[in-house]
Formats: sequence, structure tokens, C-alpha cells
Amino acid sequence: MADLTGKIANVSVSYGTGKLLVTFEFNERNSAMEMVDKLKGQEKLNIKVGKFKQKRSLDANAYCWVLIHKLALSMQITPLEVYRQAIVNVGCNHEIIPIKEEAAAHFKKIWEAKGLGWPCLDLGKSKIPGYRNLAAYYGSSTYDVQQMSQLIDNLVQDCKALDLETLPPDKLALLKEEWDA
Repeated sequence: MADLTGKIANVSVSYGTGKLLVTFEFNERNSAMEMVDKLKGQEKLNIKVGKFKQKRSLDANAYCWVLIHKLALSMQITPLEVYRQAIVNVGCNHEIIPIKEEAAAHFKKIWEAKGLGWPCLDLGKSKIPGYRNLAAYYGSSTYDVQQMSQLIDNLVQDCKALDLETLPPDKLALLKEEWDA
């Protein structure tokens, strides 16, 4: 099935049946028509509607990993260590979770199993007796444009501090502009 981007054009309620009628508007006319043709006549459909989120470009993701590998070589640590620290340094991408002390290690293990960039840090004892506070960070696969931009900017700054080559500012700006295209 095609992923279509559109907007809600109209919402109304049938006074006779009480059913809700939602009309959508799509720019990708051909894709929308193909989907409608395939689904026409189906008695029931699963429809998922959500807030639009700009996908980051693969080039930006690839460049992120180029920077991570440069930093890892320079600092003589693993790319995973660089990546996980970079994730922690991005703002507004984590939750502080008070959790029972006996459950903290298990939660951390499950959270970190989501992927390489999903660190969970133990912040120590909570104000709540018998609890610990964990900082559970979301991986970069969930990042929006602003968060991915911050991740790359932080990595570029770290590279510059170590005199490592990075893209010139104009090329970096072009890379980021691809997200908004």
C-alpha cells in the first residue's frame, strides 16, 4: 500500500446515521487513485492517519555515520560509543523514568534492545523510596528534522574541535535543506 501525504479537507456527521464522514485531499493524485481502485468494494479497511513528520534524508544519515567513524578513529573508541554519547547530547529526546530498584536493570535491558542508539542511563536513587531514576533516550531513527540537525551539528562541532575535516558550511546547509524538500 502507498504512503500518501495529504490533509483533511472536510469533516461532517450524517444526521441520519450519526456516522462521521472525513474527506481527504492528496497532491499525489495518481497514487491516491491507484489506492482507491485497489480498495474499492472492500467492506472494512484499516486506515492510519497521523501528524505529518518530514523524513530525514539518507544522505544526512550517512553523513552522520561518516562523522561518527572519524571521531571514533581520532578518539580511539568504538563508533558505538561515539554514537550513544551523541544521542545523549541531543536535547529533548529522552524521558526520566522513576522505576522500582529491582526492575531498573530489566527495564534498561529491554529499552536498549530497541537499537544501538537507545541508551538508558541510571541517574541514581529517586526521591521516591525504593526507586531509581532512569534516563531513557530515543534512538535517532525516531528523530525529526530539528533533532537530526542538532545531532549532526554536535558531531561537526566535535570534529572541528579535533581538527577533523567536515563538509563546508554551504554543503552542510544543502544537506539539511534536503529534509525540507
